[in-house]
Amino acid sequence: MANYNVSGLITLAELAKSKESAWCVYILKCADNSYYTGITNNIKKRLHNHENNKGAKYTKGRGPFILVYQDKCKDRSEASQKECVIKKLSLTEKICLIDTYK
Repeated sequence: MANYNVSGLITLAELAKSKESAWCVYILKCADNSYYTGITNNIKKRLHNHENNKGAKYTKGRGPFILVYQDKCKDRSEASQKECVIKKLSLTEKICLIDTYK
Protein backbone atom coordinates (compact mmCIF):
# COMPACT_ATOMS: atom_id res chain seq x y z
CA MET A 1 0.00 0.00 0.00
CA ALA A 2 1.40 3.38 -1.01
CA ASN A 3 1.71 6.30 1.40
CA TYR A 4 -0.86 8.86 0.29
CA ASN A 5 -1.56 12.34 1.56
CA VAL A 6 -4.97 13.17 3.04
CA SER A 7 -6.57 13.87 -0.35
CA GLY A 8 -5.20 10.61 -1.76
CA LEU A 9 -4.29 12.29 -5.04
CA ILE A 10 -0.49 12.12 -4.87
CA THR A 11 1.99 10.04 -2.91
CA LEU A 12 3.92 11.55 -0.02
CA ALA A 13 7.15 11.17 -2.02
CA GLU A 14 5.64 13.24 -4.84
CA LEU A 15 4.41 15.81 -2.32
CA ALA A 16 7.90 16.09 -0.78
CA LYS A 17 9.47 16.45 -4.22
CA SER A 18 7.04 19.22 -5.17
CA LYS A 19 8.00 21.18 -2.04
CA GLU A 20 11.72 20.79 -2.83
CA SER A 21 11.20 22.34 -6.25
CA ALA A 22 9.32 25.43 -5.08
CA TRP A 23 9.60 28.29 -7.53
CA CYS A 24 11.13 31.63 -6.65
CA VAL A 25 11.92 34.94 -8.26
CA TYR A 26 15.39 36.33 -7.59
CA ILE A 27 17.60 39.33 -8.31
CA LEU A 28 21.35 39.13 -8.82
CA LYS A 29 23.71 42.05 -8.55
CA CYS A 30 26.35 41.67 -11.24
CA ALA A 31 30.00 42.70 -10.95
CA ASP A 32 29.28 45.71 -13.22
CA ASN A 33 26.62 46.87 -10.68
CA SER A 34 23.73 45.98 -12.99
CA TYR A 35 20.85 43.77 -11.84
CA TYR A 36 19.43 40.59 -13.33
CA THR A 37 15.98 39.26 -12.43
CA GLY A 38 15.00 35.67 -13.06
CA ILE A 39 12.96 32.71 -11.83
CA THR A 40 13.94 29.17 -10.91
CA ASN A 41 12.87 26.10 -9.00
CA ASN A 42 16.46 25.33 -7.93
CA ILE A 43 18.28 28.46 -6.79
CA LYS A 44 21.61 26.77 -6.00
CA LYS A 45 21.82 25.16 -9.45
CA ARG A 46 20.73 28.36 -11.18
CA LEU A 47 23.39 30.45 -9.38
CA HIS A 48 26.01 27.84 -10.26
CA ASN A 49 24.94 28.08 -13.91
CA HIS A 50 25.18 31.89 -13.88
CA GLU A 51 28.66 31.72 -12.32
CA ASN A 52 29.80 29.29 -15.02
CA ASN A 53 28.38 31.29 -17.95
CA LYS A 54 25.61 28.74 -18.50
CA GLY A 55 22.83 30.93 -17.15
CA ALA A 56 21.04 33.70 -19.01
CA LYS A 57 22.67 35.41 -21.96
CA TYR A 58 22.63 38.73 -20.07
CA THR A 59 24.75 37.40 -17.20
CA LYS A 60 27.54 35.92 -19.34
CA GLY A 61 30.77 37.70 -18.46
CA ARG A 62 29.13 39.83 -15.75
CA GLY A 63 30.08 37.70 -12.73
CA PRO A 64 30.74 37.24 -9.94
CA PHE A 65 27.20 37.69 -8.68
CA ILE A 66 25.55 38.48 -5.38
CA LEU A 67 22.07 37.16 -4.66
CA VAL A 68 20.39 40.29 -3.31
CA TYR A 69 16.72 39.28 -3.41
CA GLN A 70 14.73 36.06 -3.35
CA ASP A 71 10.97 35.56 -2.99
CA LYS A 72 9.42 32.08 -2.87
CA CYS A 73 6.30 31.54 -4.95
CA LYS A 74 3.59 28.87 -4.96
CA ASP A 75 4.18 27.92 -8.61
CA ARG A 76 5.90 28.91 -11.84
CA SER A 77 3.02 31.13 -12.90
CA GLU A 78 3.24 33.26 -9.76
CA ALA A 79 7.04 33.46 -10.10
CA SER A 80 6.72 34.63 -13.73
CA GLN A 81 4.16 37.26 -12.76
CA LYS A 82 6.38 38.63 -9.99
CA GLU A 83 9.38 38.60 -12.34
CA CYS A 84 7.43 40.68 -14.85
CA VAL A 85 6.45 43.22 -12.17
CA ILE A 86 10.06 43.51 -10.93
CA LYS A 87 11.46 43.93 -14.44
CA LYS A 88 9.12 46.89 -14.99
CA LEU A 89 10.42 48.68 -11.86
CA SER A 90 12.84 51.57 -12.18
CA LEU A 91 16.35 51.12 -10.81
CA THR A 92 15.45 53.19 -7.74
CA GLU A 93 12.37 51.03 -7.10
CA LYS A 94 14.42 47.82 -7.49
CA ILE A 95 17.02 49.06 -5.01
CA CYS A 96 14.21 49.97 -2.59
CA LEU A 97 12.76 46.45 -2.98
CA ILE A 98 16.17 44.91 -2.35
CA ASP A 99 16.72 47.13 0.72
CA THR A 100 13.39 46.03 2.23
CA TYR A 101 14.42 42.39 1.69
CA LYS A 102 17.64 42.70 3.71
